[in-house]
Amino acid sequence: MQAHTDKADAGTTRTGVAHATPAGTGQGSTHTEGAHVAQTHTAQGGATPAPPARSRRDHRIDALRGAALLMMFIDHIPQNLLNRFTMRNVGFADAAEVFVLLAGYASWLAYGRGFTKYGVWPTLQRLFKRCVQLYIGQTIMVMAYVFTVREWRHFTPVSVDYLEPELAHGLDWIWRVMMFDALPSNLNIMPLYLVLLGGFPIFYLLMRVHGSLALLLSGALWMLVNMDPELNFPNWLDPDGWYFNPLAWQFLFALGLTASAQTQRRGRDFARVPALVALCWVYLLFSAIQAFPWTLWGLPDLRPLGDALAPSKSWLSPWRLFDVVAIFYLVQSSERARHWAAESWVGQELARVGRHSLEVFVVGTILDLYARLIFSTFGDGWALQVAVNVVGLAMLIGLATWLDRRRNRARGGRPAAMAGAVATPRPTGGQAG
Repeated sequence: MQAHTDKADAGTTRTGVAHATPAGTGQGSTHTEGAHVAQTHTAQGGATPAPPARSRRDHRIDALRGAALLMMFIDHIPQNLLNRFTMRNVGFADAAEVFVLLAGYASWLAYGRGFTKYGVWPTLQRLFKRCVQLYIGQTIMVMAYVFTVREWRHFTPVSVDYLEPELAHGLDWIWRVMMFDALPSNLNIMPLYLVLLGGFPIFYLLMRVHGSLALLLSGALWMLVNMDPELNFPNWLDPDGWYFNPLAWQFLFALGLTASAQTQRRGRDFARVPALVALCWVYLLFSAIQAFPWTLWGLPDLRPLGDALAPSKSWLSPWRLFDVVAIFYLVQSSERARHWAAESWVGQELARVGRHSLEVFVVGTILDLYARLIFSTFGDGWALQVAVNVVGLAMLIGLATWLDRRRNRARGGRPAAMAGAVATPRPTGGQAG
């Protein structure tokens, strides 16, 4: 993805984590089930305590967001051989689409329920606070990029791909970058997320008028942009405008909001319809064959449509949209995915990363810059490939673990997975994995 993503708000693990992040600061509230002990009467009339009710928390959203964050770290290092194995190689969509869709889903959990539970003003205050956090994160990344590139070039040449020439000299650009009039090519996902999150009250009001109104208007705007891609926000650094066109990507955010609201209203997961599941798998198979870099692996080009099909990422081509929606449906309608995210070691580690998406995204974006500079300066041999990936991924996972432990201490020792998971009702019977 051109710029990092999908800082997205993330959060669906806890209404606070999902504040929005790329999110994960943990503000906000979440509905969790306590371990209530019920009394059951035996045949003799005695009462014995029943075992605690099984947790119904849903870790799938956080696990998906965590996977997207780690893939973004890998994908944004062009010289990284590991990026040959991320989802962008086997489908039209990549981690950016996943992140934005989950940002919408998480934002409803963080704020949609907040309006009715806490009131309008407190929820708007939380929303504004989250936007400020995202803005600070963007500022940190911009300053780190500019300072690092300006200093690094004193020792070795640095390509303009790392930083636009307009930003590499002087200070006249600062106000433009801070006002989002100029978006550096590697730092353009957070502004998208800020615009989408800032527009949440509008989405909410439209959804209150009618459950489908926001989605219908959002979809109409998305279709209009796909017919006329020149409809975009201006970008001083790029005559084509914002790389992630907010007028198109807002539809993906709205889809996440609507899915979250409907899941909450119905009190259960999406129904797992066999015909729809089959259709999703068929589409994803076609997407994988068409998007796979056959020639990069020295294989015959088996793409059915060849170069004739090149779905645009900037204005969210329908091909990319259908791809990420199919993945989302398969995961969110799967009981096996629920168990995997909640009970497996890998699922819990990914969920931990996803619960702290803002911090992980900011640190990962900065690490991407240093990894690219190291590769361009010292080569991209196997030793550095292993070192960069092991150290980078370990730092991101370690950061998430440290943040989780700090949150646990603040909560009096309750595990973050228990206190900060998305609580959604268990699906009704009959849903296969």
